Amino acid sequence: MIVPVFRSHALGLGQLAAIAATFTSALGQAQALPAVSISFEAASIRLIEVSDGLAANAAQVKAKQAQAGAVATLRRPEISIDVKELDYQKSLALSTGTIGPSLGLPANLDLAVGGWAFRPVVSAVMPLYSGGQIGATQNAARAGIREAEAGVADTGQSITLQLVQAYFGQQLAAAVLAVRTDARGGLERHFQDARKLERQGFASRAQVLQAQVARDDAERDYQKAGNDLATATAYLANLLHSDAAVLPTTPLFILSTKMESLDEFIASAETRHPQVGRLGALGDQAREGVRIQQAKQRPQVYLFGQYDLNRREALFTEPDYIYGIGLKYTFLSSTDRGQQVQAARASQAAAEAGLRQVKVDLATATTRAYNDLDTARSQYLLLDSSLAASAENLRLQQLSFREGLATSLDVIDAQLRMSSARVQRLQAAYQFDVTLAQLLAASGQVDRFASYIARADKSIAP
Repeated sequence: MIVPVFRSHALGLGQLAAIAATFTSALGQAQALPAVSISFEAASIRLIEVSDGLAANAAQVKAKQAQAGAVATLRRPEISIDVKELDYQKSLALSTGTIGPSLGLPANLDLAVGGWAFRPVVSAVMPLYSGGQIGATQNAARAGIREAEAGVADTGQSITLQLVQAYFGQQLAAAVLAVRTDARGGLERHFQDARKLERQGFASRAQVLQAQVARDDAERDYQKAGNDLATATAYLANLLHSDAAVLPTTPLFILSTKMESLDEFIASAETRHPQVGRLGALGDQAREGVRIQQAKQRPQVYLFGQYDLNRREALFTEPDYIYGIGLKYTFLSSTDRGQQVQAARASQAAAEAGLRQVKVDLATATTRAYNDLDTARSQYLLLDSSLAASAENLRLQQLSFREGLATSLDVIDAQLRMSSARVQRLQAAYQFDVTLAQLLAASGQVDRFASYIARADKSIAP
């Protein structure tokens, strides 16, 4: 269950109650929905806790860390014990030479030694020189950790962007429903005014029908907005794994001032984006892969030792202990080691080319989002300044219609223009919020989204 969180930018209690009532109307329920209020910041924390995608990536990091830990001790000696209980027989033929007959022994002795023996032998091998294979393997494992961590960061950016779309999408849907509710009420009142004026002989039947058609259209828009809100509500609740409906408290917002320069965002994308880190780690792994394949063409030097724990039952040819230094070199392998090196180098080239391409793609995505953000801001500010004029025009047209100085179409057109301006302004604010998240994601800074909410100088509550 999500715990309600109220922040400094949360809506007032009266507004929350109004939105809850809107939810109830939209979903067609007799009783109020069991809803919980949550700020965007709290929703972000909740999403991190319940995201299956993040959990899967975190498990990948643990797996890579375990693999790196497994190869971190490759330079240590490998010690093993070989325990055997065996039955053996050894036949020997000895010549006694000229001494044997003088001692009463035959010139040749045939001996047989055997029986059950318990053979525990401890062996140790420690690498001294591996041609660089050990170091390359360890470096590749550490690069694998960085790759997995970049995957966590990339998934974190993706789900944050998804949350922005769902969270502020629900705010947009609730605000649009409020606009459609006002439009429906206004056109219903206009329809009633038209009927009254018709009875008084000041309005024609055609004007009444025009008002009725406009009212019915507004009713359809209202019902669609209600269904859109119900869908958006279910989407956000499912995203946050909440059994109850989620009531966002952070409103749609706008920063009316310019953002940081485009060059700053592009520079950030080239260094901070998770895809850059992931492909960089893949490039490091490929580079170490080349070293590993090259190491297979070099000799290996190692220390070795062996100790017999049961000398009394040692075989005749077995030493009590041995130790020394060894060298191993493979002259002919079943695989073409030269081709393996070429394949590893091709993988490295592919990773490096992929890194260059992703930097180009990120620069393009950052530039597009930056310009789209500026467009959304401009649209919002222009609509914000013209909204008051639309409201005043509607008021004047309604008064003029009651005085017989304006037609029904004039009122309907004024009502629709004001509703359209309100919806367009809401959509511009939503587009600003989503595009801001896209810009921050493209530049690897999506974790800064909450700080931009705090900097917002304009907001729209449903």
